[in-house]
Amino acid sequence: MVDPRPTPIAVTRALGTVGDHVRTWRKLNHLTIDQVAARANVSPDTVARLEAGRGASLEKTLTILRVLGILDQVVTAVDPMSTDVGRLRADQQLPQRVRNKRSTRVPTP
Repeated sequence: MVDPRPTPIAVTRALGTVGDHVRTWRKLNHLTIDQVAARANVSPDTVARLEAGRGASLEKTLTILRVLGILDQVVTAVDPMSTDVGRLRADQQLPQRVRNKRSTRVPTP
């Protein structure tokens, strides 16, 4: 069965790039795939899939990054206050919930 929503090209590229970086960090730490897997409590196949750019769950990815010693760097990289937009809007109160705006379309039967 074909996935009705294919992975966007930019995401596919990012998966490959992140996988390459994870492999490089693993090698810089002189660790095998099996060693990373054991320390992260994931299967060696999960580490290999991540390195090959095929992805893994966010939780497993972050666990692997912790083993490689780069978890804090990744968490900091996604901090909105590290961006110009985040700093400009820091004094604004964020909504508790973001909802879709109501459409004026007539529903189809």
